[in-house]
Amino acid sequence: MADAAIQQKQFLSDKVERFTESVIREMTRQAMLYGAVNLAQGFPDFPAPADIKRAAQEAVANDINQYAITWGARNLRQAIARQTEVWQGISADPETEITVCCGSTECMISTLLAVCNAGDEVVIFEPFYENYGPDAILSGAKPRFVKLRPPSMADGEWTFDERELRAAFHNQTKAIILNTPNNPTGKVFTRAELELIRDLCVEFNVLAITDEIYEHILYDGTKHISIASLEGMRERTVTINGVSKTYSVTGWRVGWTIAPFAITNAIRKVHDFLTVGAPAPLQEAGAAALGLASEYYQKLAHGYRARRDRLMPALAEAGFKCFRPRGAYYVMTDISGFGFADDLAFTRYLVKEIGVAAVPGSSFYNDPRDGARQVRFAFCKRDETLDEAGKRLRRLPSRI
Repeated sequence: MADAAIQQKQFLSDKVERFTESVIREMTRQAMLYGAVNLAQGFPDFPAPADIKRAAQEAVANDINQYAITWGARNLRQAIARQTEVWQGISADPETEITVCCGSTECMISTLLAVCNAGDEVVIFEPFYENYGPDAILSGAKPRFVKLRPPSMADGEWTFDERELRAAFHNQTKAIILNTPNNPTGKVFTRAELELIRDLCVEFNVLAITDEIYEHILYDGTKHISIASLEGMRERTVTINGVSKTYSVTGWRVGWTIAPFAITNAIRKVHDFLTVGAPAPLQEAGAAALGLASEYYQKLAHGYRARRDRLMPALAEAGFKCFRPRGAYYVMTDISGFGFADDLAFTRYLVKEIGVAAVPGSSFYNDPRDGARQVRFAFCKRDETLDEAGKRLRRLPSRI
């Protein structure tokens, strides 16, 4: 058996030895196994808007069940172009600059495969959404990490060192991945920070790949700025977005890229041979979703702010130090006060003994030791789910 295992390992790519399966999705499996409240994976446990569900049902009933155009149904691409102009002031040609993929996850890997060569480097802020590092590796590039440092006070901002960021750029740098609003920290990059990144991209001739999936989920008067809207960046930015988070349909897997023609053409080639196309009826529903009135987005942000403000006091009462997010729907916490060896031991205890699933912070860092005192909670849940989690977490001080 040992010889067989060695032989089978010889069949494997060296790339897969450099990363693990998703820790986030593993925590969902753990939550199901132990009957825990799932505050790990970022999917809502409440219904999607009735209008867009109806649009999906009607599309299926109307036999829109065969392949759409590989790079996306025309009416969806037109809706994306229209709304991008309205929301960010960015004009995009739906025929030559927009590609619809199977979720923003496929957008990212298609983009990196389309632009990276062996020896290229990709700058990634950490903590990072766990796909970014493996995506860079799969594309043949080397990820280079720049730290976001947690605020000293709960109400402060995650920051980065300008000198450290500059040092990450050099002649082999192909791209920087930017996620704003950020998962897992909830950081929303400011105009000044984006202008600094813009200046480095221009100076070193680097592409910005920006994941803006949480652009409508903002709090405390924070504004989302797309880096493609800054002077000098439209021609060197790939903007990634999708319907998953804004419309509470994470299982639909409809996302898109917006990029200049030559880059779009390359992304489309990769996308075609990765997945052919996103689900046709759900693209129709996506076009309907993008047509919702502005009041929908105001209500969306208000609802998530209320959920944030519902969960954070319960976490603080249970002994967590919370870092207040300005966007997205996650809370990063410090677990130093609980006395566990690391975040993995703590989250195992939490899911098995307390009945709440969270994500160990180490999964968001290149060096797991950097996240060994952090844990992420998702609050995209019903009030009763958050309240039940809070009730269970209150058992923590007496159990540790």
